[in-house]
Amino acid sequence: MNVRHPAALARSLLFVPGHQSDLFHKALTSGTDLVVVDLEDAVPPGDKPLARAAVGEWLAKAPGLDAVAVRLNSPAVDAGREDLAWLASLAHRPATLIVSKAESAHDLAQVGAVAPDVGLVPLVESAVGHAALDEMARAPGVLRLAFGHLDFMADTGIAAGEDEHELAPMRFAIAMATARAGLAPAIDGVTTDLDNEERLARDVKRAVAFGFGGKLCIHPRQVGGVHAALAPSAELADWARRVLDRDRAAGGKPFRLFGRMVDTPVVLQARKVLARCDR
Repeated sequence: MNVRHPAALARSLLFVPGHQSDLFHKALTSGTDLVVVDLEDAVPPGDKPLARAAVGEWLAKAPGLDAVAVRLNSPAVDAGREDLAWLASLAHRPATLIVSKAESAHDLAQVGAVAPDVGLVPLVESAVGHAALDEMARAPGVLRLAFGHLDFMADTGIAAGEDEHELAPMRFAIAMATARAGLAPAIDGVTTDLDNEERLARDVKRAVAFGFGGKLCIHPRQVGGVHAALAPSAELADWARRVLDRDRAAGGKPFRLFGRMVDTPVVLQARKVLARCDR
């Protein structure tokens, strides 16, 4: 996994419908870390050929392909196979491909065979995808995992409340598969309430609690809120810097700070906090 790949570092991933080319440049200037041009759910079936043509034309002249991802339809359906044929014909490809409804390493291998040098993000949206988390996390080219919780609920029949505690086992499973495979922190699903900044902040804080490091967005106004909620507080960042400063002075030996014993696990936590600051 390339930890410096733009998609591995992205905090916000902003969807834009593939058949609405007038929104592409606006998305690039929204402040998001990664623009995700969508060929899947945001595009009606009859408009998918138009979307592919518009996206291909834009990719040929887009100023920064590193900041662009394309969400493909699942390779298991006709639209996904058509996406792969379209992808094979492109002279200019995005740096990242998000694979919808990914359910196996085989799904990802089909995409990788067409675009071997492009980073992959499996979007896990089903019970079958849950069962294949480890094999997908370890598949060649995969940068990180993403959770499509709305489709996951539709597939499984889970009816989550506002706090989504019913989905905690799935978020935990994604976090563990991420850790076992050594991937970049996972990406959480969208917040559909566009006018509720407090809900967005709560959703991001919950994602952080599970070790996630990014969030899918469906409107540019969500980008700033996602970045703010993902950033450690000034107090937490100051604590982390003090821990690492004292650790260097102690030569790696345990020490006391603010009345508490600090050893290797605490130092590792401090490093992760500062990594969030860097991102």
